[in-house]
Amino acid sequence: MTAPSTDTPTVSAALALGDDALVLSHRLGEWMGHAPVLEEEVALANIALDLLGQARVLLSMAGDEDELAYLREERAFRNLQLVEQPNGDFAHTIARQLYFSTYQHLLHARLAAGDGPFAPLAAKAVKETAYHRDHAEQWTVRLGDGTEESRARMIRACAALWRFTGEMFQPVEGVDVDGAALEAEWLASVEDVLRRATLDVPEGPRTGAWTAGAGRQGLHTEPFGRMLAEMQHLHRSHPGASW
Repeated sequence: MTAPSTDTPTVSAALALGDDALVLSHRLGEWMGHAPVLEEEVALANIALDLLGQARVLLSMAGDEDELAYLREERAFRNLQLVEQPNGDFAHTIARQLYFSTYQHLLHARLAAGDGPFAPLAAKAVKETAYHRDHAEQWTVRLGDGTEESRARMIRACAALWRFTGEMFQPVEGVDVDGAALEAEWLASVEDVLRRATLDVPEGPRTGAWTAGAGRQGLHTEPFGRMLAEMQHLHRSHPGASW
């Protein structure tokens, strides 16, 4: 399936935000059976299901949700590069979740306050993402201010993912928010969490020539292709099947 038409701002935005939720939902689902404690099996599964629900609503605004999820080629996806990064260890997953859920919660709060096409979804999603954000913040503090090993892992994870965070604030057609104000609030929040976790803010740029906006343009990192093949395998193996 080729990229769907994005000739309206609403469709363009629905694909971008829907793909973010869909891809991260799949990544979090990969933890099932592998989380460090049973409680986290439930927590990560709940977050993944929340994101999947958001993805279904958003993709349905752009076309057939199943076809968009399972039949598009890699270059047709518009998700952020951040959400497609592999889970790594638990600290890596938490750092990714901290960066993204803080952004998503702030974004949905702004969309819910408006009267655009995404306001109804955002009004519900802002409550879900508040939990996602709180979960990530608590684990960041717990790991950063924990053992020597957990602190070292959290430092590595935060640094490894830092360069992907700038893309979140690039303009998205159809998403009517002040990107600069959103970024400033995101930075203040993340810096506060890292401070409470006794962690330094990672050094280095948060964007680069090869990353800024690349996911939104259909350019993805190497791990995404493998993840997509796994996610789409069943649907492509049994075309037209009903369950």
